[in-house]
Amino acid sequence: MFKNDIFERLTTLLDTNKARYRVMEHATGGKSEEVAKIRGTYLGQGAKGLVCHVKGNNCRQYILAILPADQQADLALLAKQAGGNRASLASPKEVSELTRCVFGAIPPFSFHPDLKLVADPFLFERYDELAFNAGSLERSIILNTEDYRRIANPELISFRKVINQR
Repeated sequence: MFKNDIFERLTTLLDTNKARYRVMEHATGGKSEEVAKIRGTYLGQGAKGLVCHVKGNNCRQYILAILPADQQADLALLAKQAGGNRASLASPKEVSELTRCVFGAIPPFSFHPDLKLVADPFLFERYDELAFNAGSLERSIILNTEDYRRIANPELISFRKVINQR
């Protein structure tokens, strides 16, 4: 097993780039709704990370796809936008190898050369701050949205399921 140094890597990256953020220690939450309540944030502020494997059309790519926690991913759309013809969620083993994190603790940053970072543009439209687990289910970072966009510099790909919104 590896040493989980993701939190240290994150805070060093954020400090080096003069990001506006705060760290919150908390009890482990199960679902995104529970974690948002514990953090005192809106569900939509959560930056949910999905590790996906996109294949087809001569494309084989692992992608860390980031979207608001109150949205669902359309994996077929993600595959198409990324140049493939199908996408699936990576296995727990692949997730662990590519992110050095367990499911639910993946921050919206990629520290692995084979893991391409993409974000749905909707992530940047509603809130001034994003919240995410920082390599641990018991530790979160609440980060200024524009600082996240500037520092992580994800490729913007629309891949959320658009459901009839009120």
